[in-house]
Amino acid sequence: MELIFLFLAAILSGFVLMSVELVSFLSFLGPIFDIVGSLAMIIFSLAFIYKALKALFGR
Repeated sequence: MELIFLFLAAILSGFVLMSVELVSFLSFLGPIFDIVGSLAMIIFSLAFIYKALKALFGR
């Protein structure tokens, strides 16, 4: 059960990474945070869906 909460926390942290506002001297890191946030959301959403389908079909 705690694994599901970990996946949800990872998805939320991906959203936070994409919406972070950087100060002027760190603004070059903005695209990197967008990429990492997008990948985190995609990967952990797919893992979350896999676990849900696995539980639904009882395997």
